[in-house]
Amino acid sequence: MKKIILFLFSIMLFISCSNTDKNVNVIKVGYIGESDRVIWEEVKRQVSNDNIKIELISFGDYLLPNQALNDGDIDLNNFQHYAFFNNEVETKGYQLTAIADTCLAAMNIYSDNITNINQLKERDKIAIPNDPSNGGRALKVLEAAGIIKLKDKSIQNPVLKDIKENPLNIEIVEVDAGSIYSLLPDVACAVINCNFALNFGLNPDTDSIFKDNPTNYNDKNYINLIASRTEDKDNPIYKRIVEAYQSDEVKEIYNKDFKGAYIAVW
Repeated sequence: MKKIILFLFSIMLFISCSNTDKNVNVIKVGYIGESDRVIWEEVKRQVSNDNIKIELISFGDYLLPNQALNDGDIDLNNFQHYAFFNNEVETKGYQLTAIADTCLAAMNIYSDNITNINQLKERDKIAIPNDPSNGGRALKVLEAAGIIKLKDKSIQNPVLKDIKENPLNIEIVEVDAGSIYSLLPDVACAVINCNFALNFGLNPDTDSIFKDNPTNYNDKNYINLIASRTEDKDNPIYKRIVEAYQSDEVKEIYNKDFKGAYIAVW
C-alpha cells in the first residue's frame, strides 16, 4: 500500500512540475565574455520570480550572435555597440532592433610616466590602437582630453589625417590594441580599451589619467545595447528583462566588479 501511495505521489509531483515548467518563459540570451555573464546572472536572479528563465548562450566569435538572433536560435543578445550593430544590420539585412541601451565600455588614457594629462610635453608620444574602429574612437578621446582637435566631429572613424590641430606636436603611435599596455613605459601615455586594461590589472577608476565619458561623443555609436528581432521588440517579457538589467543592482556590479570600466547610460 505504501508503495502505491509513493508511486501516486511521484506521478502527481511530476505532473505538477511539468505544469509549472509550461508556465515558465525560457529566454535565450547571447553574450560574449565573462563580464557579460556576471552581469546577466544578476538579471537572471531578478526575473526568476516572474516566470522568466534566462538561458545564457556564450559565443566566441563576434559575427555569430546577430546571425543566431536573426535566425531565431536565441531571443536576445548583448555584446555590441551601435557602430557594430548598425553595420551588421545594414550589410547583412538582419531584421533586428535595439531595445535598450546598457553602457559605455570606457576607453581611458593611462600612463606610467605622468599623473596628469596637463603634464604632456612638446613631441611626447601617445599610443593608440591601429584598427579603424578603436583607433578612430581613441582620437575622439584625445580630442575630449584637449590634446588634439579634429577637422570634423561627425566622422565616425577619424584617422590621423583628420587631425586639425596638434599644438604640442604629439607623436601618435598606432599599434595593435592588445599590445598597447606593454608600451606604457616607453610613451607619455596611451589610450587603452577597457577589456585590455582590466586584463592587465589596471583599475579604470584609479589608474587612468583621463576618463572616457558618454558626453565625449556626439552620437550613440559606442554605446552598448540589447537587441531583439524587430518583430519581437515590444515583447512584454523582454521589457521586464530590460527593466531588470537597467537596475541599481547592475550599476553596483559595474562599479564593484569592473572598477568603473562600464558606465551606465540609462
